[in-house]
Amino acid sequence: MELAYYSDYAVRLVNSEEPGRGKDELTSVDAVRALFGANQSAARRATESDLTRFRGVRARLRAVFEAADGGDETLAVDLLNSLLLEFPVSPQISGHDHRDDDGRPLWHMHLADHPSNATAGYAAIAAMGLAFHLTEYGVDRLGLCEAAPCRNAYLDTSTNRSRRYCSDRCATRANVAAYRARKRLEADRSQRTGRTAENTQDSTAVTER
Repeated sequence: MELAYYSDYAVRLVNSEEPGRGKDELTSVDAVRALFGANQSAARRATESDLTRFRGVRARLRAVFEAADGGDETLAVDLLNSLLLEFPVSPQISGHDHRDDDGRPLWHMHLADHPSNATAGYAAIAAMGLAFHLTEYGVDRLGLCEAAPCRNAYLDTSTNRSRRYCSDRCATRANVAAYRARKRLEADRSQRTGRTAENTQDSTAVTER
């Protein structure tokens, strides 16, 4: 498994809340466990007490994305480093459940966490995955959706660093909104131009009389 894969843990947790819409998916232990995806052995450690802890880690991860999105690279790195120090992992070589055509193990790097609870395990993996993504692709590859009020987190993997939205849906919505805004502006300008022309004609008529 590629280490960059673990960065999705951070995105999933951050996007479990949409502050602009007043939505929060972390309302039950089942919601916490769902964040682990296929890693159900780790998910089963989650308890009611992890709800509050998960929300705390979520706020800290969102702060990393906000700093990166705002162009403050140093702050983004400092915030992420604080998470790495608090929630350490041990990189290990693994080959379990991955075999080639000859039955030999497909060796790969795996992040082994040593958690005291489900939150610590998840936070360790999310922070390390985000750190690998940041150092591999750059701080500016961490973004927040520009389609208000969304502000979901995303990882930009585009070749030209052009991503601005968390999904095609948000991109479409933003483009439609921009198109409508341009049309309204054009209509307003047309109306103002029309009124100016009418006023000019009226003034000319008065002068001629």
